[in-house]
Amino acid sequence: MPTWTALTTLPDAKAAERLGETLEALDPVPTGVGVFEVEDGSGLFEVGAYFTEKPDIAALDLLAMIHGARPFAVSKLEDRDWVAQVRRELTPVHAGRFIVHGGHDRDIIPIHKKGLEIEAAMAFGTGHHATTRGCLLALDWLVQRALVSAKTADIGCGTGVLAMAARRIWGQRVIASDIDPVAVATARANMRANHIGAAVPVVCAAGFRAPEIAAAAPFDLIFANILARPLCGLAPDMTRHTRPGSVVILSGILARQANRVEGVYAGHGFQRLKRIPLDGWVTLMLRRH
Repeated sequence: MPTWTALTTLPDAKAAERLGETLEALDPVPTGVGVFEVEDGSGLFEVGAYFTEKPDIAALDLLAMIHGARPFAVSKLEDRDWVAQVRRELTPVHAGRFIVHGGHDRDIIPIHKKGLEIEAAMAFGTGHHATTRGCLLALDWLVQRALVSAKTADIGCGTGVLAMAARRIWGQRVIASDIDPVAVATARANMRANHIGAAVPVVCAAGFRAPEIAAAAPFDLIFANILARPLCGLAPDMTRHTRPGSVVILSGILARQANRVEGVYAGHGFQRLKRIPLDGWVTLMLRRH
């Protein structure tokens, strides 16, 4: 599958975050958006978007001009074995009781930790990104407080790491979904690698639009690690697929977007339990009341 990148820089953090948020509304829709401080002492912030088809160059130029950014540098990634490269660079990620690792580190996971084996693949969620790590820390926090989820859903599951973590903790019913067939195949492979297999079904669907998810609802816990705009759009479905006392863990939210997302969910009956800020991103834990 071809991958296109669009990268730009600008000197103001808030402007960079605003541009990153605006990129989510482009057509074609980016598969991911990131805003990071350039670690070279320049004070610049990089805004990047990733696409599976060629982006609208004119629209990107207009957005860059409006937000005071340099013109986007758009490029198509060369055809190479990115999976093999990422596998070589994949190092264990610690998040509370969880360690996300590749198969090459399987034998060094301490016995008192929950190892989650993830092989590099063209799907989001190796644990290295702050949003995935934030979700695992949120789950760890809930477990410390004796939450037990009999039914868990992972919406937009990527590699399936969050679904696997929930299954490892409680051994109860978990279902995962993703809109991307590559992510679905990756998550299923990771379930097998972790000796979970079909115990956690992974379905290809946008949001909650799968009969298997409807049949399993209501859920005690739902993960949704995607982006702020689709998270807001999912709020009514979150209400329909939960019950009073259920918890949702939401991530893929830039720090400046957190109040807006939380406000949307408050309007659908969810109250904040905790926020976890990491590297400019926020993970929200909300309970339905």
